[in-house]
Amino acid sequence: MDLKLSGKRALVTGGSKGIGRAIARQLALEGVDVVIAARNQAELDAAAAELARESGRKVVGLTVDTQLDASVKALVAGTVAALGGLDILVNAAARPASQAAPPKLAEITDALFWTTSTSR
Repeated sequence: MDLKLSGKRALVTGGSKGIGRAIARQLALEGVDVVIAARNQAELDAAAAELARESGRKVVGLTVDTQLDASVKALVAGTVAALGGLDILVNAAARPASQAAPPKLAEITDALFWTTSTSR
């Protein structure tokens, strides 16, 4: 499929595994240069190398803690530096599943939204 994305530049958070990695892969196969971001540099390096080999596109792995504003700002600056700009943003970063049952919408508080997990 040609989505006419060739030459675009994307940032995909949560890009080293799962849905984020699948999205990054499809973008790269469409001709997009991609920064994938997650917490673990070794996993990012492995994913970036595999995606670059498969797609022939530039794929860079940068670490980020999406709960920290400074880390997110550094990620965006790093993405612009690595790719020369940014056209597409995909936020697929998430807490690992199965930590707890998801709350009902009415039960979500600011504290719950911003809570950090010690199991990461």
